[in-house]
Amino acid sequence: VQLQASGGGMVQAGGSLRLTCAAPERTFRSYGWFRQAPGKEREFLAAIVAYSSRRTYYGDSVKGRFTISRDNAKGTLYLEMNSLKPEDTAVYYCAAGNPIMSYVTASEGYTVWGQGTLVTVSS
Repeated sequence: VQLQASGGGMVQAGGSLRLTCAAPERTFRSYGWFRQAPGKEREFLAAIVAYSSRRTYYGDSVKGRFTISRDNAKGTLYLEMNSLKPEDTAVYYCAAGNPIMSYVTASEGYTVWGQGTLVTVSS
C-alpha cells in the first residue's frame, strides 16, 4: 500500500492550500496528517476515523484553520488549510493505520505513510 500526497506549494501568509492524499488500494480505520519542519519533531495536525461517526481530531496549532476530510468512494484524504502562517512551513505527510483510540493523534499509531509534500508560507 502506498499513499500519494500532493498539493503542496508556496503561498503567502493568510492564504489557503488543499492537500490531497490518494490511498485507493485499501481502507484503514484512521487517516491522519502530520508535518515536520526542519530541526523539529513530527507534529500531529489532524485525523479522521473512517468508520463510526467519522470523528475528527485536530492539533492545537491548527484547530479552527485546518479541516480534514475523506472521500471514501474515491479513497482520497484531504487537508484544507486556511489562514496559513509562516510557521506552518514544513513537509506535510499523510498517514493511514488502525490505531487504538489513544493513539489516533500519535505518529506511532500509523503504519503507512505518504512521501511528503512541501508547504512554504511566506510572510
